[in-house]
Amino acid sequence: MNGALIAMRPKEAFVIAAMIVAVMGITMIGFGWVPHLSIVLVMCGLFAYGRLRGLDFAAMQVKMADGVVSGIGAIYLFFYIGLLVAALMMSGAIPTLMYYGFELISPDYFYISAFVLCSVIGISLGSGFTTCATAGVAFLGMAEAFDAEPAIVAGAVVSGALFGDKMSPLSDTTTIAASVVGIDLFDHIRNMLYTTVPAWLLTALCLWLFGGQAGRGDLSGAAAMQQQLTDSGLVHGYALLPLALLVLLAVLKVNAVYTIIATITAAIAVTYLHSSPTLAQLGGWFFGGYKPAEGLDLGAVGRLVSRGGMESMFFSQTIVVLALSLGGLLGGLGVLPALLSGIGHLITGVGRATATAAATAFGINFLIGEQYLSLLLSGNAFKPLYARLGLHPRNLARTIEDAGTVINPLVPWGVYGVFLAGILQVPVVDYVPYAFFCYFSLLLTLIYGFTGFTISKVPPQNPQQTDHT
Repeated sequence: MNGALIAMRPKEAFVIAAMIVAVMGITMIGFGWVPHLSIVLVMCGLFAYGRLRGLDFAAMQVKMADGVVSGIGAIYLFFYIGLLVAALMMSGAIPTLMYYGFELISPDYFYISAFVLCSVIGISLGSGFTTCATAGVAFLGMAEAFDAEPAIVAGAVVSGALFGDKMSPLSDTTTIAASVVGIDLFDHIRNMLYTTVPAWLLTALCLWLFGGQAGRGDLSGAAAMQQQLTDSGLVHGYALLPLALLVLLAVLKVNAVYTIIATITAAIAVTYLHSSPTLAQLGGWFFGGYKPAEGLDLGAVGRLVSRGGMESMFFSQTIVVLALSLGGLLGGLGVLPALLSGIGHLITGVGRATATAAATAFGINFLIGEQYLSLLLSGNAFKPLYARLGLHPRNLARTIEDAGTVINPLVPWGVYGVFLAGILQVPVVDYVPYAFFCYFSLLLTLIYGFTGFTISKVPPQNPQQTDHT
């Protein structure tokens, strides 16, 4: 965001920022607008402000384009992720993983079973929304049979779903966080393990302690979903091979795009072991998402496996383009540089930088109620500051995930919160005390920031070497 077109004082920048937050909050929370419309409205106001300051549209457009270029990796990667989800569905990789995941349900420890299974499905699907709308609804339906507390079940479901949403290479939020700061997707996921794994274990411990509060019941709901998965014709042990390849290549630190292409190729080969789709069918699935054969009564599982395709990524891609354009415009008008200069002298260490970036992502969630914007705006705003402090951008990506992605479900007026309250039929304020994973993720990232644990610095460059990356 360097190279502002006009100079601006911090006080003026804070006023403009407050007005932007107010406009977005009113339109998205009060009027129920999708984020795209709110961003376009804000940009129109900034165009008018730029003209009053003597800027022509061409100059502002250049800055917007620069903002988009800074995150172009995410826009491209979304295409490949859409293809990957469709490939893993038609090959049976994700349905098979879910089938075996249902074996984890324990009548004695219903809460932790819900958490573990939603974690597995969340990583498989890369979508917390879909996990909650399918497996989450199933667990809430079984809660009465197990004499379980719905609020605790909902907290376990949300925690597991957000774990998957945060750690899956198929997740749009994970892709956005990595791309907005300019790091490799799998580098970002590996770095998140430091906070996410302890948070997952602590959550499992808390839910295990609640285990004795649930009664014993039957597992007819889980058995029905397993039978529906079997009826889909997608459950085969060998179908897990593409997922194994994905994990292997990620561990070997192979570039994310190459890893995805290799996994898609393996998934296509596996698909032909149990079905014989035509090239026309493959093309339809890769664009519009996999669809099971007509005539199958798969119930909720039918919605689970009908996913993927390039088309499914368009919503995320367009909001990324608009938000990056907004970030570039705010930088060009001098708003972001002025904001950072206003607080930059206060941020002199890793702890303060972490806390401020986390507070920004957290605050955007509560003020605007949108997790994508919490990642995009805070990532763009603090990237120069982290560079000035010599901190590797992977630290920033992890921080905004721990304080952005997992916080939105805790906001009653947020996009996630409104969706979950409707789909799970449990008010946000009821399940909030039991969404342990969300709290632990934020707490751990703050502790690491102030202690310096797992915080990586940018290695000093040899002035005689040229960086070709």
